[in-house]
Amino acid sequence: MDEKHTLTLDSVSKIFYQGKNPLTVLDSLTYTFGSHESYALTGASGSGKSTLIHILSGLDSPTQGSVFFDDHNINEFTTKQRSLFLNRDLGLVFQEPMLLNELSVIENVMLKGLIVGQNSSDCKKHALELLERIGLIDKADMHPRSLSGGQQQRVAIVRALFNRPAFLLADEPTGSLDDKSGSVVIDLLCEYQREWNMGLIIASHDSLVSDAMDKVLKLHDGVFVL
Repeated sequence: MDEKHTLTLDSVSKIFYQGKNPLTVLDSLTYTFGSHESYALTGASGSGKSTLIHILSGLDSPTQGSVFFDDHNINEFTTKQRSLFLNRDLGLVFQEPMLLNELSVIENVMLKGLIVGQNSSDCKKHALELLERIGLIDKADMHPRSLSGGQQQRVAIVRALFNRPAFLLADEPTGSLDDKSGSVVIDLLCEYQREWNMGLIIASHDSLVSDAMDKVLKLHDGVFVL
């Protein structure tokens, strides 16, 4: 992926209320993330890392300010535009793999391609290639519940990467894994980031993540401490 893209925070604030008391989690954040680079979002528990991932992806809206993918305000997307953004331009990985247990492993991986209208046989071929690459080709027809936590997270990653997104956003992707499995997951994310020149933004308190990323952005009192 040679084309460069940006994901921009423009004076983004997020305020929650505890009763009548406002709690500012993000405070007028302005920053541009570029594809071709990797970023670690760090900070204490409750500092707003997950909130920021949700806002960058459009899963949540800022109280004030805007988020732009290139020059498109994602908070003004129509339902169709939002679906394309989430399934074509963006990949999302969370602490829990969130695989669909009703579907087989290969069906889970194919899902994003099918949603944007790709041919089923092409999707299956691509899914098999991805599963072979991560060493899980023999698990293709199994159901997610039969996999270990680390294996499930690897499947979740290749599902998120299926359409070669401009950006992959991950929220504590190693949070429920042991050190060995966590290291495998981070190595996999970094490998695809470099190969596809993809933007990679990971929210995590794991030093494995911050050590592997190009840039580290620490959230404190709602702002970045660079």
